[in-house]
Parts: sequence; C-alpha cells; structure tokens
Amino acid sequence: MTAPRATERAEAERLFTAFLDAGAEPVETDILQPADILLDLYGEDIRARAYVTQDPLRGEMMLRPDFTVPVVQMHMAQNREPARYAYRGEVFRKQDTPTEARASEYLQVGFELFARQNPVEADAEVFALFARLLAPLDLRPVTGDLGIILAAIRGLKTSDRRKAALTRHVWRPRRFRALLDRFSGRTPLPEARARLLDRLASDSPEALIDAAGPFVGLRAPEEVAARARALIEDADTPPISATEAGILDDLLSLEGSAPVALSHLRDITVDLPAIGPAVDRFADRLVALERQGVATGSLPFEASHGRTTLEYYDGFVFSFLADLPGWPPVASGGRYDALTSVLGQGREIPAVGGVIRPALVAALKGGKP
Repeated sequence: MTAPRATERAEAERLFTAFLDAGAEPVETDILQPADILLDLYGEDIRARAYVTQDPLRGEMMLRPDFTVPVVQMHMAQNREPARYAYRGEVFRKQDTPTEARASEYLQVGFELFARQNPVEADAEVFALFARLLAPLDLRPVTGDLGIILAAIRGLKTSDRRKAALTRHVWRPRRFRALLDRFSGRTPLPEARARLLDRLASDSPEALIDAAGPFVGLRAPEEVAARARALIEDADTPPISATEAGILDDLLSLEGSAPVALSHLRDITVDLPAIGPAVDRFADRLVALERQGVATGSLPFEASHGRTTLEYYDGFVFSFLADLPGWPPVASGGRYDALTSVLGQGREIPAVGGVIRPALVAALKGGKP
C-alpha cells in the first residue's frame, strides 16, 4: 500500500527541497491543460490515459497527466538557458490495474534541466542526482537509450514513409512489431488491406472517389485520393531485408550491463553504421556517469526501456524500480530534445529531466508494503 496523504506530502516537500538545493528554480503549472496540445503531441491514444473535460470558454481540457509539457512551454517562452526547474503537485492518469500503488491521482515531484552544452553531462547529472536521493531505498536502476533505436530506424534501407510509421509507433511495442513484421515480409498483409489494394489496382484512386460521391466520411476527396496513392506506393515498396530486420530485432532485445551492452552495440554498428553517433554518445555518457560517482560496470541497460511511457523521450531514459507486484517505477525520466523543438516552433533546446512518486518513497521508508 502507499503512504498516508500527510506522509506523502511531507516526502514530496523533502524531495522538492533537495531539487532546489541542486540549483533548481521552483515552478508551478495549471492543473487543467489544453487538450489540443497534448492530442497533437501524442494523438488520440492519450485519451485512454488522461481525464478529459469540456470547458465552455476554453474548449476541451485535460487534467494534467504530467508536468513536462507545460514546463517546456514555459521555458521555451522565456528563452533562458541553462535552466533548472523543480515542481511538485498532483497528476492524473487513468489506470487499468486496480492496485493502490497505481493510483489515478497522485503527487509527482520533478526536476528538469535545459542546457545546450554537453548533453551527456546533463544526462549524467540528472541520473546521479536521482540515484543519490533514492539510494537509501535500495531500488533497482534501469537505463536505456531511445536515440539508438530511432537512429537504427533512420538507417534502414526502406522508404521514408515506412521509416516514419515505425518511428511514430516506437512507443507502442505491439504495433511497432506488427509493422516491422509486415514491412519485412514476415507476415502477410491484413485481409482487408489486401482486398483494398486489389480494388485500387483495377481502378484509379480518383475513379473510386468519383463513384463514392463528393465526400467520404469527414475527409475531402483530395485527402482520400492522397491516402489511396500512398497505399499503392507502399505496396510497391520492397520489403526491409531480413538482415536489417534481424539487426533491429537484436537491438530491441538487447539487455545487460552497460559495458556489455556497449560492446554489443559496437558490433551492431559494423552492419548498421547509422547508429554510430548514438552509440558514441552512449559511451561518452558512461564516462560522464563515472565522473558523477555512478558505478557503470553493473548498471543495467535495456535497449527497449522507455518504450511504454509518454511519447516524448528520444534519448537517454532511466527508471528506479522497487520490484514489487503491481508497482510502477518509483522514479523515471529521460531526454526529450525533440519535444522542445515541437513546442518551441522549431527552436530546440536540449533537455533532460525526471520525476519521483513521493507516496511510493514514503511507503518504502515506512516498511510498507
């Protein structure tokens, strides 16, 4: 079970103060967030995780699912760097697991670092700060690097359309696996799509639309025609080679200590050079972590770690786990450079941060569960 509310708030204040002592500026954000921004970032999938409401003046709103997006918006508007921020407050997430540890409303305490210089040093600073704060709890750390996976996708010898589809679904492992299997020819086309392609092969997209009328659903005829042409183009695209698909499988399943993982990634780079710069950053990060006092020789690394969190991490990721049934990570975080570019209208500032759930920290300290 989690800690009593008063104990949770006291732990939140302790963690928040520790982040302030690390040089962070305190910030607050609104509990109600505009839904359109979050929907643009994550798509309709976020509706399954967030609480949505309707405001007569502001339109569709969401109860704050986390702090990172509004903090990034605030920072990009102020255009200051380097900058460190700390925050604490409630977040709201729908849960499909009926356990107290996975509450729908809970306190979150976080730290965000925006710095253009030496990103790997910033990664190491944030991870080491969290590791020091959580050291008494004897949690299991796990690290990963989504930048390596994204670089591998960009390096595939296939169409830009297929690369974009795989990139879009990196954070949805089942959908990603289905697409990779289909694009590499390991599974056949879904029956419905095969029938549609047969129809498109006998009639042009424009002819099909003319027969259907001026509108198809809520889409204009031009949109439907463009989608039909994209389907035809994709069907004519050669499959991803068995070699490249196998390399991606190998990468996605990679787990081990950080040094062992680095050695294996160096081997993969021989066959997939596109991941070389990301692997070099991984190596540099290990050196930076050592300078911060982190023992990297036994630090766990999982290449797929972070693929089921909110879809803004695009580099180094980490979690601290209690390994208790039904428990989410006690703390998690990572790098999200691309998010700053989206919210900064093309102006990117490298950023990394993380959050801690004080209720779980307090429960572990109190001998619960």
